[in-house]
Amino acid sequence: MRRWNGWGDDTINAALPAQALDFLREIVGPATPPRSATLQEVCERVERESPSRLARGIALHPLISVKAEDRLRSGVGHSLGDWIRLRFGDVGRITDGVAWPEHSGEVRELMQWAQQHQVVLLICGGATSVVGHLAPPVGERPCLTLDMRRMRALIELDETSQLARFQAGVLGPDLEAQLRTRGYMLGHLPQSWEYASLGGWIATRSSGQQSLRYGRIEQLFAGGTVETPHGTLKLPPFPASAAGPDLRELVLGSEGRLGVITEAIVRVSRLPEQERFIGVFMPDWESSVNAARKLAQTRVPLSMLRLSNPVETFTTLRMAGHQKQIAWLERYLAWRGAGDNKCLLLLGLTGSAAQVGASRAQARRIIEEFGGVWTGTLLGSKWAEKRFANVYLRNALWDAGYAIDTMETAVPWQATTPTMNAIEQAGRTALEDLGERCQVYTHLSHVYGSGSSVYSTFCFRVAADAPSTQERWLALKRGVSEAIVAQGGTISHQHGVGRDHAPYLPAEKGLSGMAAIAATFAHFDPQRLLANDNLTGPER
Repeated sequence: MRRWNGWGDDTINAALPAQALDFLREIVGPATPPRSATLQEVCERVERESPSRLARGIALHPLISVKAEDRLRSGVGHSLGDWIRLRFGDVGRITDGVAWPEHSGEVRELMQWAQQHQVVLLICGGATSVVGHLAPPVGERPCLTLDMRRMRALIELDETSQLARFQAGVLGPDLEAQLRTRGYMLGHLPQSWEYASLGGWIATRSSGQQSLRYGRIEQLFAGGTVETPHGTLKLPPFPASAAGPDLRELVLGSEGRLGVITEAIVRVSRLPEQERFIGVFMPDWESSVNAARKLAQTRVPLSMLRLSNPVETFTTLRMAGHQKQIAWLERYLAWRGAGDNKCLLLLGLTGSAAQVGASRAQARRIIEEFGGVWTGTLLGSKWAEKRFANVYLRNALWDAGYAIDTMETAVPWQATTPTMNAIEQAGRTALEDLGERCQVYTHLSHVYGSGSSVYSTFCFRVAADAPSTQERWLALKRGVSEAIVAQGGTISHQHGVGRDHAPYLPAEKGLSGMAAIAATFAHFDPQRLLANDNLTGPER
């Protein structure tokens, strides 16, 4: 069964190598493993402190549950703030009920019920949000979460146009399994892939690990159906159109404010003949960035390019275990010119045998031009093998007394290094006033001709209680967000805005842009049925 207070399947446990804990004790400080509240304790506290307001004089729709456990499992995501609430059992207010529609008709029915009773609707895809999308909005209105995970069918596959129509609640593995039986794939593979939904990807403008080949979700989303309080919005899957603004762009990134995505038409691809992941070590950060930029701008047909900075490379090697093998590798790399400042570059090669061979040769020429050491597929294969399992380390680290958070942005190439430095400096100093240290490291998860994402990870100690841990997290979130805004970066490249980043969106969109967003929501939702505080925050 899926964990209620952590990541993934509760039968899967990641083990931290002893040297990884030694490393963290040295860098961040010794930690005391916190006691996690039990599910029973938290459910009892929910019933006592946050009883469902839907049970107060409202005739419940037969699809709705107000049980505390159901509300917890569908009403809390995976931001660090969410984890703190769940692990310490101090959850505060959560959604008042959950419904699991199985088709568009039930979505419309529940929407009408919510309108009749002045209930706010919250939309849950896979409950993997890391920016607070699922929390109830500020105010006294009761909230109902629509959990879309029973809407998971492949409705139609048009092999001529390579378009697949799915119910939007389908999760990544189920989506790909249904396509693979017919010889196709979507190829949208964020780290949360095992538990994230198609509708959630669209609503948050998600990006997968291999978007260099398959595209971000905005390139894959061809059309579909959205149930809005104003009526049903149909989006035809035109390959291109010059007929005014593209309404699909209103749905992309709408974060549950405009309507409920019930069906999505996506562009699919034939399964590739081959796929290889290559590990390369670059001598330093400057040469690494220059190589990544040239690979992107010369359009070498890669499926993935992921570049770790020296600190992330050092941290990855120190926490990997296998000390003897790592020591041998580092001696070899130093002999080849990739010493203490080395950076790990992972490349994905996908396609026919001929395409993979040609891409490999072209990439290798550029890599060697900048002094890179080509190490073959061993490291890349290990990464691919654990690409969805590494996130389980977040559970193990918490159990050892350490919290992990991530933040990301995207900027033009000339701003990439200054932005990375500003983020890392903000992360390292954010907790100084609280007497704590924070380990920070960064990679470029996605590259484009004009710029790159900047994705940073932060590790610090869990405090003895929820308020103190929350204080550390909020200080970190605030400091890093302000650094991103000061550098002119987007407040989100792939996680979305949600509640956590809403205060920083006006810096990016401007007052006129925010007014246009609010007016769009008001048109589709005049009664504020979907007023979940995502994107715009609570009304003043």
